[in-house]
Parts: sequence; C-alpha cells; structure tokens
Amino acid sequence: MPYKILAINPGSTSTKISLADDDQPVFVADITHSQEELSKFKRISDQFHFRKQVVIEELKKRNIPLDFDAVIGRGGLAKPVPSGVFSITEKMILDQQQAIHQHVCDLGCMIADEIAREIPGCRSFVADPGVVDEMEPEARISGSPLMPRMCIWHALNQKAIGRRFAKDMGTTYEKLNLIICHLGGGISIAAHDHGRAVDANNALDGEGPFSPERAGSLPAADLIRLCFSGKYTEDQLLKKVSGQAGLIAHLGTNDLKEIMNWIKAGDKHAELIVSAMIWHIAKNIAAEGAVLYGKIDAILLTGGMAKCDYIIERLRRRLSYLAPIHVYPGQDEMLALTENALAVLCGERTAREY
Repeated sequence: MPYKILAINPGSTSTKISLADDDQPVFVADITHSQEELSKFKRISDQFHFRKQVVIEELKKRNIPLDFDAVIGRGGLAKPVPSGVFSITEKMILDQQQAIHQHVCDLGCMIADEIAREIPGCRSFVADPGVVDEMEPEARISGSPLMPRMCIWHALNQKAIGRRFAKDMGTTYEKLNLIICHLGGGISIAAHDHGRAVDANNALDGEGPFSPERAGSLPAADLIRLCFSGKYTEDQLLKKVSGQAGLIAHLGTNDLKEIMNWIKAGDKHAELIVSAMIWHIAKNIAAEGAVLYGKIDAILLTGGMAKCDYIIERLRRRLSYLAPIHVYPGQDEMLALTENALAVLCGERTAREY
C-alpha cells in the first residue's frame, strides 16, 4: 500500500495543501486568504486555528478522512539547523514561538504536528526549514562583532532544485558546485559546494538584492539616521525593510505582470527600477562565484519571477560568462515536502531530532 502523505505550506496570503500516495499527487489546493480575513489577527501565531480549520475544511470538502502515514509542514524559523528532515517536537514549536523572526511558515510546523497527533501511528515532520545553516565560519563574520551574519533563505526549494538538476544531469547534488537563486517575493542566493550551502543571504530582513517585497542591503549609516529621525516607529521601519520595500516601495505594487505591462507601455521609471533589481541580483550571484573559487558547474534560477522572460533574459546577459544557466520556473515546495517525508517513511533517510 502506498504511503499517504499530507503536506501543508502556509504562505503570506495563501495556504497550500497537497495529498499524495507515495509521490503521486491525489490533489493540490492553493487557498487564497484576503487581507480582510488576515487583518483580524494581530500576530502571525493568532492565525493558527484559522489556518488549521482551512486545512480541515478542504479535506472534508474532498471527503478525505484523517488517515495519513505522515503530515509534513513547511519548517519555521526556530534555531539554525543542518539540512534534512526533522521530526516535530514541542521544543521546536516553543523555539519558533520565542524566536526574534516570526513568519507564517511557522504555522506549517504547528498545524502538521496537531493533525498528526489525532491519527494513531502518524508521524509529523518538517524539511529544510528557512533556518538551515551550513555556512562556513568565514561567512558568518560581518564587519561588526555585534552583528554576525545569519542566513534565512529558501532552503527547501533550493535544495530540491539542486537535486533535480543533478538528476537531470545524471549525477548527484553532492558532486556539484552550484549557485542557486530563488526569485520570489524575497530573493535568496546561495553557493552550494558539493551538497552544502556554504554561503547564503538573509533573504527575510536585510541582505542581498532588493526584491518585490524586501529592501535588501541598505546604506548602514542612512538606516541608522532614519531610525533616530523620530519619523517612524520600530514596527514601521521593520516593514520598510521587509514587506513594504523593494518594488512595492518604488512602484506601489509587487505584481510583476502589472509592472511588465507598464514597461511595455513605455513607463521609463518602472523600467529603471526593474533594471536596477536585475543589476543587483546579477551582482550578488556573481559574488558567490568567488566563494566557489570560480569553479561553478551551473547557475540555477528558480522561484516565481523565473517565469518572467524579461528578467531571465537580462540575467542571462549579465551572468552567462560565469557558468551555464538553467531555469526552473516557479517553486514546487509541495512535491519537495512530499519527497522528503517519503524518503523517511521508506527508510532512505533518517529523520533528525531537533
């Protein structure tokens, strides 16, 4: 009998759910939440019961009983961990709730654990959460001992794409040097050295290129002056770094299709801002080439913006001298979650203890 695996992936404005028999999808649902629905909740953690009920109602609507071998959620932002699949524990959930960084992905872990507890013999997992940390010691050091570098990145999708590319090439992820760039609402770029991401940026709140929703690296002294200007509260400034930054701050929207239409219609300001974003993405990708001593088997571009030919074509122009470029549009995090859970259930991998 195939293993029944439920995967849960909460996003900022949606909850993705999938059910698979082994790695064969039974259904995939992407349930969108309006700002009106979410504005009722002051904190992300307050959305827990709402989001869980969304999952339960979707299963009821499809006449699917609570009878799974595993429930796997998108991992949250607890303490840094090595890459792998982790059994969910109370300590993991507590660390998420007490962490400085709060993100809706934390709810995936909590919902998966609670549903699994209701099913005899069902196991609960997370895989490659955004706090996977495989960085080399040099990568952790910044110019101030008060602020060491940390990585918060799209580990799940990057690792899955790295393995998929390796399979396409007839080799393994552990035998390759790759630079992988996830182009989404936030942008993460990592140098993968034979199966380890030895350098990656903090894509959540303040490092790397600016993106549709993130400010990226900013002039430090100007940021400090802004903090003491008295014009903004701490919460307002944090949003100007993550959430209300990047394309949203410059153009008033993060809708790339709308922005592309503006550019086609001759909007020179929109063209300049997107060109600047591409400039900084390419510059940060090229910088990771130094981490790998220039020995790069491929550059992989993935995420939602990788569907945009305008951006991909211009990135190719700037980066093709470094290494072959391969594009994996979108992100298949649901399949990645399912495959990770299945590998543990089949005995191909061992679930780590947090």
